[in-house]
Amino acid sequence: MTTTLEAASGYKPSRTLPLWAEVRRQASRRRTQLALGFMVLLPLIVLAAFEFGGGGRDDNDGNGGGAFSSMADLATSGGLNFALFGLAVSAGFLLVVVVALFFGDTVASEASWGSLRYLLAIPVPRARLLGVKLTVAAGYSLLALLLLVGTSLLVGTLRYGWSPMGSTIAAEIPPGEGLLRLLGICAYLATTLLVVAGLAFLLSVLTDAALGAVGGAVLLWILSSILDQIDALGGIRNGLPTHYTDAWMGLLSTPVQTEDLAKGAISAIVYATLFWGFAFYRFTRKDVTS
Repeated sequence: MTTTLEAASGYKPSRTLPLWAEVRRQASRRRTQLALGFMVLLPLIVLAAFEFGGGGRDDNDGNGGGAFSSMADLATSGGLNFALFGLAVSAGFLLVVVVALFFGDTVASEASWGSLRYLLAIPVPRARLLGVKLTVAAGYSLLALLLLVGTSLLVGTLRYGWSPMGSTIAAEIPPGEGLLRLLGICAYLATTLLVVAGLAFLLSVLTDAALGAVGGAVLLWILSSILDQIDALGGIRNGLPTHYTDAWMGLLSTPVQTEDLAKGAISAIVYATLFWGFAFYRFTRKDVTS
């Protein structure tokens, strides 16, 4: 009895499930390695597509911009534009899937492996378990976004040079300012993807099937995007989580259009907070049998 009491008195919840232990554990998983690896590989595939498709520019004189008919034309005018193109083609689906993968696989995978009840028996406090997994999933999601942008910017600059950022809706943007705007677009996309993160995390708590949590989050995001295209819904569309997903294009205009950016960021944060709040509420009260 004395030994048990001494062990109990020395127990500290903050020492259970260390953050870096979870980081290393997730890093060793194949899905993490494949997801992050593809973020590096995608810009190289896009670059090869432009080169073999004859879309590469040989006149790498640094003038960039010009009158381009589409963002695809802009992609070969400089590294900033190439990175912008990579973000544009990835934001609608690829990044959604990657974020849903990292967040939807958190709790559900532990349940499907039968290890969740053993973690709680250590005992790891339920709120801490969710907090650690949420933090690690957010870190890897952000890393995936940065790898995509960083690799695109690097290979695009090496191939097409460091030129002003072009825009289909405004004049050219100087390289320094263009880089800041590119980072702003990344920050906005990361904010809007919080909705996917919150939804996938909630579904991960509600189900034992990781694939169901990931797929459910992606399908609901697609459904919201479809509904947003129906004009008959009128003002209802403004409340959909996907309504302001393209507001980042306001950062390409001169002057910058910030109204929709603010609305989109607030909407995403509210949705994510609600989803995460309900996930914590549900998990701290549910019976865990798997």
